[in-house]
Amino acid sequence: MSPDAYRKYVTNEGLTTDDNAAGMALRKYAKEGSNVKSFEGKTVIVTGGSSGIGRAAAIAFGGEGARVVIADVQPEEAENTLRSVRKAGGQGIFVRTDVTKSAEVEAMVLKTIETYGQLHCAVNNAGIVHGGMLTADYPEADWDRVLNINLKGVFLCMKYEIPQMLKRGGGSIVNTASVGGIVGVSGTAAYVASKHGVVGLTKTAALDYAQSGIRVNAVCPGTTLTPPVEKGMDAARMAASKAKVPMGRMGKPEDMAAAILWLSSDAASFVTGHTLVADGGRTAE
Repeated sequence: MSPDAYRKYVTNEGLTTDDNAAGMALRKYAKEGSNVKSFEGKTVIVTGGSSGIGRAAAIAFGGEGARVVIADVQPEEAENTLRSVRKAGGQGIFVRTDVTKSAEVEAMVLKTIETYGQLHCAVNNAGIVHGGMLTADYPEADWDRVLNINLKGVFLCMKYEIPQMLKRGGGSIVNTASVGGIVGVSGTAAYVASKHGVVGLTKTAALDYAQSGIRVNAVCPGTTLTPPVEKGMDAARMAASKAKVPMGRMGKPEDMAAAILWLSSDAASFVTGHTLVADGGRTAE
């Protein structure tokens, strides 16, 4: 359909017989397209998929027909997520993976290829929150643990995911950073350093593979109502956190999953090296 015919179709203005035929075809496509799942037949790795944002993303991918590989260190919670993925209409497997260990990450990616043949998308989401201390008081062991999981884990995942994506001619990677990756947050030196690192690593990898068909982006959630957050906040702290958000509420895991799916989808085919902030407007102030 020509652009002019399309304009007439959507405005119902001066349609000719040929335009009507094109309009009918467009309506048929729209109707059928509504039943097409965006990730049908595609394989997606989600690390940290047992709970919170990772769980919501895995289920959302399943709802769009994906084959989801959940990589985590919590078998029972991961299997629960996997059941929800299947209930939503997807397929999937769980592979126990400590993202700080190169051999386990490599084995997880190889298991993905062995099971499903190709890797189309990856969501490198595994991470921990740790804080409550001033920078000079931060224990070295805690610093190493946070950086190993949050930053080295993302690096190792990309190290083994990218070669598989290169073999098939492209793919999409979304790394979970945080608003703590673009601003400072008092008392969370290691967490903020790790998430700033994820943002920088994402941009560099995006440039490295921009001409190889691999897109690499980051999502930066604001405070999100994941199980650890809900358990760690009393009513007063919850109210105070909501009051700091211009939209008047905290994020939900499903909000972040929607952002991840968009970045992973063909709708974002010209988006790479981007840091998508989903924080209800908090960092806009």
